[in-house]
Amino acid sequence: MNSIFKALNDETRREILDILKVKDLSAGEIADYFTISKPSISHHLDILKQANLISSEKKGQFVIYSLNTTIMEDVLQWILTLKK
Repeated sequence: MNSIFKALNDETRREILDILKVKDLSAGEIADYFTISKPSISHHLDILKQANLISSEKKGQFVIYSLNTTIMEDVLQWILTLKK
C-alpha cells in the first residue's frame, strides 16, 4: 500500500494516470503530453508499475501501458472503510 501512496504523491504520475484513463499508450505517446525528458517519464512509469497502478504489454516494438483499475478499486474501497 505504501508504494501506491508514494506513486500517487507525485503530480506527474497522477497526470499519467489521467491520460491512461482515456486510452492505452506507449511511453513515447505519454511523453508527448509533457515537457520533461523521456527518461523521466520512464522513471515515473516504473514507479507506477511497481505500485501495480499500471500494467504494460509488449506489442511489436512498442510497450503499451494501461491503467490497472483493479488496484484503484481496492484503494478506494480501503479509503471508504476509513470513513465508517
